[in-house]
Amino acid sequence: MHDANLLEDQPIAWTPTPEIIERAQLTKFMKQVGVSTWDELYAFSIRDVEKFTEEVLKFLDIKFDPPYGKLLDASNGPEMPIWLDVAGLNITEMCLDRWQTDQMIDQPALIAENEGDEPQELSYGELLQEVEEVSEGLRLLGFEQGDAIGIHLPMMVETVVALLAINRIGAIAVPVFSGYGVEAISSRLNAVKAKALFTCEGFSRRGKIFDAFQIAQEAVANCPTVEKIIVVERMIGDTWTPDERAADHEKAIFYHELVDSAYESPRDEWPAEETSAEDPLIILYTSGTTGKPKGIAHTHASFPIKAAQDMAFGTDVGRGTRISWYTDIGWMMGPWLIYGALINGATICIYDGAPDYPTPDRMWEFCAKHKVEVLGISPTLIRSLAASEGTGGQASLLASSGNGEDGQARMLALQSPSKRHDLSSLRIFASTGEPWNPAPWWWLFEKVGDSKLPIINYSGGTEIAGGILMGNPLLPIKPCSFPAPCPGMDVDILDEDGISVGPGKVGELVIKQPWIGMARGFWQEKERYLDTYWRRFKDIWVHGDFAMRDKDGHWFILGRSDDTLKVAGKRVGPAEVESLLVAHPLVTEAAVIGVPDEVKGTAMVAFVVLTGEQASLLATEEDASRMLALQSELKALVARDMGKPLAPSKIHFISDLPKTRNAKVMRRVIRSAYLGEDPGDLSALENPQSIKELQEIRGLAK
Repeated sequence: MHDANLLEDQPIAWTPTPEIIERAQLTKFMKQVGVSTWDELYAFSIRDVEKFTEEVLKFLDIKFDPPYGKLLDASNGPEMPIWLDVAGLNITEMCLDRWQTDQMIDQPALIAENEGDEPQELSYGELLQEVEEVSEGLRLLGFEQGDAIGIHLPMMVETVVALLAINRIGAIAVPVFSGYGVEAISSRLNAVKAKALFTCEGFSRRGKIFDAFQIAQEAVANCPTVEKIIVVERMIGDTWTPDERAADHEKAIFYHELVDSAYESPRDEWPAEETSAEDPLIILYTSGTTGKPKGIAHTHASFPIKAAQDMAFGTDVGRGTRISWYTDIGWMMGPWLIYGALINGATICIYDGAPDYPTPDRMWEFCAKHKVEVLGISPTLIRSLAASEGTGGQASLLASSGNGEDGQARMLALQSPSKRHDLSSLRIFASTGEPWNPAPWWWLFEKVGDSKLPIINYSGGTEIAGGILMGNPLLPIKPCSFPAPCPGMDVDILDEDGISVGPGKVGELVIKQPWIGMARGFWQEKERYLDTYWRRFKDIWVHGDFAMRDKDGHWFILGRSDDTLKVAGKRVGPAEVESLLVAHPLVTEAAVIGVPDEVKGTAMVAFVVLTGEQASLLATEEDASRMLALQSELKALVARDMGKPLAPSKIHFISDLPKTRNAKVMRRVIRSAYLGEDPGDLSALENPQSIKELQEIRGLAK
């Protein structure tokens, strides 16, 4: 990797105040375990992982019935350790039942809003009641412990209820991305032999109706094990009416009918099923680079507890905290948000819709309305929002607006979207999904957060049940960085020979000891799981990310190690070049790939998304010379900072980069489309139309 890393010399941008440190959940935990500094805490957390995990369970007040015999048994190796031997735990009781107290029962557990309807709010008491009703309805339909049940819903109240109700009867939740097509849904349902599927009639995206039931019924037609489709009746706008197809479908039952059936139950009480802490809870699918997706298996004690730990220690969430994350139930951050917030006694704030529709300030309006304290976003989303906040000519317009009501309204309309609303409740930004570039990071920190709010960077994965690296309220933050690993994660950076590297050197991000949130394997694919993560270095988890520590001990993720390029004998991370490109005022997004080259071995090709006004010029022939000039300017920009041999050989302008709903740019898809190769699994793509544009560019480039 290029040694003069663009991120390495970043300054400290944010330092916690004594007040922030004193109120932090992490400070409370440090007092519990008897340490006074972060360094002492981290050393304790990896010196004795079992004792540290025991203290986490105590801090989160997780109760087991019966109690565990031994918390961690890794005597047969770290790949598949035995956790919480003989312990009893149904995690929904830790999410809901224990909060049915005078202090908490009426506190808001869930606030949900979408593009069309009025917001909904459920207290902890109301959420438990709805979960009990749906869980009893599932039992009456014959579903039971161990059954797999899919969830194909956008982020709405019923999504949260469905997840918890499935878990409450001891069944296994299988969330799928709400925007998936037929094949992506059916392949996942068939892999787990699903017995049922939650879906809805439809939902709105940018004012257009997505026919969810049509997709669901076609998917279920290919799934012989599915017995029921549970359909949430969701009316959207004046033109959307109840779907008669659902009423006539032989396997369909409406959600309200499921709830009503619970009151015909012969039982007076609807308790949670007695389950083991290590019984399967959820199977989360991630896209494979090639071949079929990976089904990540988690238990009642793995994913939820790690999520709650990271949420408390990293994003400082405790009782009553309002936390929002722009995500989907099909990505790990959806279930992470639900389990983590409820275990901590916090309030989940979910928005179902485009974050910039119908106006660019939609997300900021949502945060202001619901007094969101912790907002989770992705770098891609911030790059998009930053590009929408143009200021050209606004100063002169503001000066001529006058002082009357019309002038004040005009001034408000001309403000940048993030400044139109009272965001004083926000105290933390959190970020995950992909590496940052400095320019959008600084925009969020300075323009939206007024240089006062920390950006808690978070990186790990579905297999981790949360984070490997994460900021926290106690440590200073550099742009794009991670101040430290998560507590309890024994993390290192190794070279190709498995030797730990020093500051400024790049290598593979690895984990050297088990942690409670670790995947319990791929669903019914043990060998594939071991091959993927455990067999490169003995007893060490290799995550697949390239990382670096600077001289001050701050960590940086530089992208997937299989995305890394070797150009003219030097290793280059895509994030390094992309950071330079997106720093240009006309560039919104960039992705860099390597292609075969007879001279260099690998040549670098960049795909660049321009700002809105500039993008419209791409189709006009008279501006071809401007585009050529901009290409030359961008190449020179990279050459100046990284050296001429590491400048992109070609730069292509494109309207959109292929990315997942959780905003990860799919570089391997870009490369395969550009080279005419098999792109592998595309089911996670939010914008599959971008592939056609890449293929057209390939044709023109020949």
